[in-house]
Amino acid sequence: MLGPSILVRSMSAPTIEGRRGNTWQYHSRSDRHSKRACWGVLLDLLMESPLLRQHVAAGQVGFGINHTMIDYINGRKKDLDLVLYRSSPEELGTITFDSLVHKYDLLLTKKEQAQLSTLPSLRVATPASVVLALEAKAAMTSHGKAVPRLFDELNSSHLTIHGAADTAIAAGLVMVNAASQFVSSDINKWDLAVMPAEYSTNRQPLATVKVIEKVAQLRRRTKTGQDGYDALGITLVHGANDGTPFTLAPPPEAVKRICDLLSYDKMIRRMSALYAARFPQA
Repeated sequence: MLGPSILVRSMSAPTIEGRRGNTWQYHSRSDRHSKRACWGVLLDLLMESPLLRQHVAAGQVGFGINHTMIDYINGRKKDLDLVLYRSSPEELGTITFDSLVHKYDLLLTKKEQAQLSTLPSLRVATPASVVLALEAKAAMTSHGKAVPRLFDELNSSHLTIHGAADTAIAAGLVMVNAASQFVSSDINKWDLAVMPAEYSTNRQPLATVKVIEKVAQLRRRTKTGQDGYDALGITLVHGANDGTPFTLAPPPEAVKRICDLLSYDKMIRRMSALYAARFPQA
């Protein structure tokens, strides 16, 4: 799987412009990290699923970004980071999946770029019947404060997706930062070239463990007609947001079983299997 490595490599480069002349690797007011994470998921899903590649090549599936879904039961609205639609060739636009590499400042190796070039061209589509919706969230610092909101937002996502389209695959990806120190863009509201950064501290691995345990409480489902995520994954990273590289982090011993159950690789393979089972004909 390529997505996690592309994510941390791309996040290592400061590309997000903030106030006071600072350029950040991660900024709490930016959705760049979630867009990069979703792009990587879709790349891996395209590589994993022969059926999806077939449908994309035939112009039967397109994608959308920040698509608004409306829960038919409760009228709840939510913008999903990335969706796949049933489509037809005449409903496809000009924006392509591979063109987002530049837009999102994604850093691909030559090998990854070569693998991308072998895939059929996935294009943005006119909003239509959703077959898959992906929500990506992050807990980067102040984990204790972030957990309740993180859980509520993720929980409302699968409810909205299936309230709008029960057969759609609801996928969730959570990025958790295992670093003990972090330079927050919310706290450091001055020119860091003039004044040194103030680091926030996180008790690790306890902070990471608590986030993972809470994510594991999200409902998951094994068939349509139920509430819950069809596929759910966790990506662990280590990043101080101070210009040093982001890296992938190993799971804490206390939650290894959960991290195995909700591993990124298993999430991708589950999405691929569900797509084949639910949408043999796009």
